[in-house]
Parts: sequence; C-alpha cells; structure tokens
Amino acid sequence: MDGAIIVRKTGGPEVLEWSRDEPGEPGPGEVLVRHIAIGLNFIDVYHRTGLYAIDPPFTPGVEGAGVVERVGEGVDDLGPGDAVAYTSNGPVGSYREARVLPRTRLVRLPDGIDPETAAAIMVKGCTVEYLVRRTYPVKEGDTVLLHAAAGGVGLLAGQWLNSLGATVIGTVGSEEKGELAMKNGCHHVIYYRTEDVAARVREITAGEGVEVAYDSVGKDTFDASIASLKPRGMMVTFGNASGPVPPVAPLVLAKNGSLFLTRPTIGHYYATAEDAADGFGALFAVVTSGAVRPHIGARYPLKDAADGHRDLEARKTVGSTVLIV
Repeated sequence: MDGAIIVRKTGGPEVLEWSRDEPGEPGPGEVLVRHIAIGLNFIDVYHRTGLYAIDPPFTPGVEGAGVVERVGEGVDDLGPGDAVAYTSNGPVGSYREARVLPRTRLVRLPDGIDPETAAAIMVKGCTVEYLVRRTYPVKEGDTVLLHAAAGGVGLLAGQWLNSLGATVIGTVGSEEKGELAMKNGCHHVIYYRTEDVAARVREITAGEGVEVAYDSVGKDTFDASIASLKPRGMMVTFGNASGPVPPVAPLVLAKNGSLFLTRPTIGHYYATAEDAADGFGALFAVVTSGAVRPHIGARYPLKDAADGHRDLEARKTVGSTVLIV
C-alpha cells in the first residue's frame, strides 16, 4: 500500500499523520497518477485547522505533479509515463504517494517544466495568472501593491507584474526577504514590521496611491491596502494568512475613493475546461520563456509534511515549498 497523510481531527501540525492507504484503480475517465512532488500551500493550513471546514478524516493538499501510472476506460490522450500536474480546482487529497483523478483535472506538462517545478507553480502560478490577467488586468504603467512579496505567490507575481511593465511595491518582513523580492520583480520594498505601509506607498507614488493592491495576508493588512489605493482602485483580498478580514461597510469603499473590492478564488477562474486551458497556457508560456522563474525555497519529504506546515506558519519559508515523494 502507498503512503498518505491523514487528518483525523483538526488542529496543529501534529495532526498530520503518516499512514498507509490504497489509492484505488482508475475508473472510466480517470487516471492513476504517481506523485513526484506536491505543493504546500496556506490553504492546506486552513483545511488542517478547520478554518475552511472539511469533515475528517481526510487527506489534505490541493495540487501535485507526477507521472501517469494507469488510465481508465475512455482516456485515450494520456498514457503510462506521461508527466502531468493539477491545480486546486477540485477536492483535496494530494498529500499521498499516488492518487486517482478525473482526466479533466490534469494537464500535460510541456517540455522544460519538470514535476518539481510544476508542484511549485500550479496553485501559486495559476493564482498569479488570474490575479494579474483577469481579476485586474494589469497594464504597462500601473503601480501595484503586493503583500508577502517574498512568499510563494509573491515571488511569481513580482516577476510576472514586472514583465507586464508595472511598478511593483512589495511588502516583506525582513531585509533578507526584501533582497529576494527586489531580485524577483519588485521595484520598492516596504518592511511592514517597522514601516507604515500606506504612508510609504503614498511617499513612493508622490501621494497618488496604487491602481491595485494584491493582499493575501488578510486581517493585519486590509486597512493599509485600502488606504494605499488611488480613487477607483481595486482591492483584491485573496488570502487570510493573518486571519479573516472582518466585515466591511460599503461606505468604507466610498470614503476612500469609490473603490472596488473583490475576494476571488481559483475555483471560479478555473471552473471550465476553456478557462483552465487558457490559464495553464499563459502560466506555462511565462515560465518556459524565462519571464517568470519559480523559486523553490524548501523541500520536505512527504511524511514530514508537519515540519513544512510549522515553518510556513512561522513565516520561515520563502518562495514555494514542495513535498517530495
């Protein structure tokens, strides 16, 4: 039997239990994928703690990459040995050595993108794709506020935004992370622990503010993001690393300049095969062209996923974190 992480009750990293579990056989329209690498994401923490409720027992994890082992009836465009990956537009369950998935969830990896790289970009890269291309289509000359600029999404977003001709202002928690953010597309960094983010944004932009703020931190940074926007700017809150944002009165948006507020999720942007194909194509194009270079900051054996969770929650990680099978 193959190995898998099982969560039998929600809680801290210690509830991530290494166990043995049978992946099953692929049925019609399904594929058995043997994982090589699995991406670790903050949403995995939300599932583990119960912030995003899933009834236990369950296997966490929303993305993975590996090779096809067997295919079910009706799957004629993939075969054993093909390299594939998937993002988080479906049920959890990637923290395991092998997994049966619908063919519709899988994308064939192009030459130049290996499974470890894919595991580092499928959720984070697809998130950046829809944020900068579809939630707010960033154009040359825009100025952008990017929180957690040295994180997994942040490093990819900084590079992608830079390639679009935007000026990128990134927030980070240390000088080391600031240097990394500057090397990955940021033009300015703000140290959120010691600086007033909104005041520094106004200083950098000569009082104008930014067209869009991308905020995955949540509660601790929401007000500063709102205060950093130009009139009719867009506030994009897409994560809760510091906790959920409290309810917002619509009048706050009016008082700060007739602002737009959105809370997007990858599931809604990758809901159809056409949307997913468009997003995957754009992501793979910027990576294979070299415009975006994924940064894998840490690797952990799958059975040691709890250590990865601890470091992610303690903000010790930079870039993408990958679990190796």
